[in-house]
Amino acid sequence: MLAQARKYAYLSIGASILTMALKFGAFFLTDSVGLFSDAVESVVNLTAGVIALLAIILAYQPADHSHAYGHGKVEYFSSGAEGLLICLAALGISYASVQRFLSPHPIESLGIGILVATVAGAVNFGVSRIMLQAAREYDSIVLEADAKHLLTDVWTSAGLVAALAVMLFAPPSWQILDPILGLLMSVNILWTGIGLMRRSVAGLMDEGLPREEISQITGAITRIGGAQTGFHALRSRKSGSARFVDFHLLVPGAMTVQESHDLCCEIEDAIRVALPGTQTTIHVEPREDYASFDGWQLGGHCDRCVGSKRHK
Repeated sequence: MLAQARKYAYLSIGASILTMALKFGAFFLTDSVGLFSDAVESVVNLTAGVIALLAIILAYQPADHSHAYGHGKVEYFSSGAEGLLICLAALGISYASVQRFLSPHPIESLGIGILVATVAGAVNFGVSRIMLQAAREYDSIVLEADAKHLLTDVWTSAGLVAALAVMLFAPPSWQILDPILGLLMSVNILWTGIGLMRRSVAGLMDEGLPREEISQITGAITRIGGAQTGFHALRSRKSGSARFVDFHLLVPGAMTVQESHDLCCEIEDAIRVALPGTQTTIHVEPREDYASFDGWQLGGHCDRCVGSKRHK
């Protein structure tokens, strides 16, 4: 998996180098602040691709004594760094656009600029679609962040091409669209960066799994456990592509250790089938003992743990 994920990071880096060269060439030919903003974003894409590659190499390292849960959380640092870079690029583009408002310059060779921006956008679109598919396959927030970063570049390039096409046939006074477009692009880029940083903070703060995944987990517990069991204090978190789940399973007090162990194994297997890569920890308790319900104070999800004065 490391080799496959690393391959997509190299693909992103290669695409960023190619599009960066194209866009800066177009900027020097046209002196368009819109093309300049697009070129700056390609520099950020390249930096983000290198960060993603390093994060992937670290994230797929096996667990060790110092990191018993693995190294998956490094992916959140990577996506957070990408989000920060995107925001800084947006601020730089805004500054350049304001300067162009204050000191207008004519745009030259628009036809070449349009052609180069179109080619660069097509390259980024193809690479971003490949990487989004890989991100879903490997459940990697690093690949997803890098893909969305490239996809943001695609939409800004599309808007840029449209505006340049208008200016190509419009009177000279319409060249004010160039800095306006730069500001609009910076707002769109900033929004993407903030979204990536928010997701990274959520992962580092051990935010629980999404509601639909929790439903799959609780469904597996109730289906395998049957009417004789219940559960409470279900907690979850995610570290990179790995999911961690723990809960208290309430079973009849007369159930043997072997029977409860076999039941736990069945539940763990069912959860793993629903959500591959999930590591589940189950604490077994007799449902007739009031002390078994102390765990509900831990929070998390709770089901069929009624019947205790302490729980009430």
